[in-house]
Amino acid sequence: MSYKIPKDPMILYSYINMMLRDRGESLADLCAEIDADMDEIVDALAAAGFAYDETVNQFR
Repeated sequence: MSYKIPKDPMILYSYINMMLRDRGESLADLCAEIDADMDEIVDALAAAGFAYDETVNQFR
């Protein structure tokens, strides 16, 4: 299945956190499953002021 990753950082933030919450996977596992570039997601969300927190498995 192909996933379209949102470009807007706030929508991307919400989308990725929802996927992480619903699937219970790590960011690396989620990106592999949906065929997304993890560095691209991390960079886009970092530019918007968010960082991935592995202990809670979400961006904050």
